[in-house]
Amino acid sequence: MSESALPSLSAIRAFEAAARLGSFTRAAEELDMTQAAVSYQIKRLEQRMGLVLFQRLPRKVALTRDGERLAPAVLDAFQALRTAFARSRERAQSELAITALPTLGANWLVPRLGGFQLAQPQLAVRLDTSVPLIDLAQGEFDVSLRNGGGQWPGMETHFLLPGLFVPLCSPALLDSGALRTPEDLLRLPRIGRERWWRQWLDAAGVRLGETPLKPALDLGIEQYEVTAAMAGQGVAITSPLFFRAELASGRLVQPFDLVLRDTRDYWLAYPEVGRASAKIRAFRDWLLEQARQDLNDWEAAGAAAGKPLPSIRPPAQPAQ
Repeated sequence: MSESALPSLSAIRAFEAAARLGSFTRAAEELDMTQAAVSYQIKRLEQRMGLVLFQRLPRKVALTRDGERLAPAVLDAFQALRTAFARSRERAQSELAITALPTLGANWLVPRLGGFQLAQPQLAVRLDTSVPLIDLAQGEFDVSLRNGGGQWPGMETHFLLPGLFVPLCSPALLDSGALRTPEDLLRLPRIGRERWWRQWLDAAGVRLGETPLKPALDLGIEQYEVTAAMAGQGVAITSPLFFRAELASGRLVQPFDLVLRDTRDYWLAYPEVGRASAKIRAFRDWLLEQARQDLNDWEAAGAAAGKPLPSIRPPAQPAQ
């Protein structure tokens, strides 16, 4: 071993505890070791360094001059480690960091987060809403609200909301008479994913043939696309679950009853080790109850209006 190489961490740890406490016995109690094990580790350290670090006195030990020269730096280093770990634990216990897709985060989660913070006032909540999928294994975020099949390696997942889509537009466009039948959508600016438009029009009985379906706008974020639709720039295809407030206020209208379900749903996901985290369990229970209530309300409103609804319950088995 080179002269610059550190002795074993076990030996350094035993030295630090014995030097701080002035006792091999008390160091052994703190480290959950036997007194003989502590003595052995310190002996190994002394042999490694070629120095005597402790005087073995009757019923006690005392640092030698070499031990006194070494002890302050070792004690300071371990105190710095204790401080770093304490700060890390404090952040882990006092902050919940969430990453979510933009529309799901801004339009569905944010209006509800105040209720969670009232229920958990000791927790500060940090929310990131970005399109790229963030790897929770990096440790920057605790939980993620994701879209997909519900199976990700090393992740615990819980079904949150179904992936639904239906055309939505401004009331002014509907009042203009330009949108009376699904076929009219072929002559209007369409906003959103081409795949969804093709599936919805086919389900609505529109004969597409060779008709190109490239959208007039595909902004990649449903919130932006609905904003464009409310501004009268066309018809957006998106989830009505994320825009219930806009639909209820009349700023947005759903011209047709037909709602389809995508193969990709929305899930709460977190690393499997998060099962033991009290803050993650609290957020999970609260969030799943919010989703359950929202789906029940949406089903009840649809039934009262006599509107046909797709299945909005979790898949029997997550898609591969």
